Amino acid sequence: MRARSIWSRLLRLDVALLVVALFIPLFDHWFHLGLSSPLRQCLVYAILALGLNVVTGFTGMLHLGMAAFMAIGAYAYGILTCDIYPFQLSFWPALAATTVIGVIAGALLGAPTMALRGDYLAIVTLGFGEIVQDVLKNLESITQGTRGINPLPGPVMFGHRFGTESPYPWFYLYLGFVVVIVIVCRNLERSRTGRAWLAIRGDELAARCMGIPAVRMKMLAFATGAAIAAIAGALWASLYTSTGEPANYDFQVSVLALCIVIVGGMGSITGVLVGALAMIGFANLLLPRTASWLQEQGWVTQASVFGNPNNWKYLVFGLVLVLMMRFRPDGILPRSVGRRAGAST
Repeated sequence: MRARSIWSRLLRLDVALLVVALFIPLFDHWFHLGLSSPLRQCLVYAILALGLNVVTGFTGMLHLGMAAFMAIGAYAYGILTCDIYPFQLSFWPALAATTVIGVIAGALLGAPTMALRGDYLAIVTLGFGEIVQDVLKNLESITQGTRGINPLPGPVMFGHRFGTESPYPWFYLYLGFVVVIVIVCRNLERSRTGRAWLAIRGDELAARCMGIPAVRMKMLAFATGAAIAAIAGALWASLYTSTGEPANYDFQVSVLALCIVIVGGMGSITGVLVGALAMIGFANLLLPRTASWLQEQGWVTQASVFGNPNNWKYLVFGLVLVLMMRFRPDGILPRSVGRRAGAST
């Protein structure tokens, strides 16, 4: 019976993805595939999408401002760690403080907006994202404006400071963050709070009639999603040793996170992981290599439209969304399908 239980766990899709991910750096080192470096971005976006999945997937609130919380996390981490500021914390204390700041930012946005629903809430979160971007750009004395905050220190584990010489330690560290956040999200989903979120998503009026404090539960979802997004921002800034300019956290980032959730499956944790791999892996691995292959064949040049994958990346994304909405509107791995397969998505 115990062996059967272990085997059933190994058959779970999320566990299979983890096992495959553990071997990616090894195959990358042996065969020089160049996968570990671009997949680090995929892991960061997976974390960001997991935060959005708590708000939109579990609770059913359309959130178009996740990039703002990612920016808040990145700049909070930068201010807490950079040498030009008095704090100068190391990676782990700064990451913990950034998480708390994300919770506070989510609560501050959620408090005045929880009475809004649907399109109205989406417009408010969209406006919040634009406000945060402009504030970061204009508070140059604090945020360094368009220059961004740099240089930022990398993580330190067991006395080893992560550098730019190898992407493999970064990959394993960020994979560990994804695993921890997935475990947290699964426990939240199975908890009383998670069941309340799902009830609100199904029918908020019925949930209120059953005694669920909808406003408090939605506030908690907002704060949780903001904290996870802030962690993604801190990891992004640490990876590139800079916050980058505020324009890096524009509306396109929020839309991309939403696309990951929709393509993977609303409310499905495993679906979000698959969606992040499909969307970001496609953009960072397949498209650049396709463009390079076309240039090597002499079919396109660097100056042509198809020579630069950024010129047609969003064209492909849009086509994928149209096809998904037409043929599989519930996503690649809907939450119900994951349950029937025995994986608690």
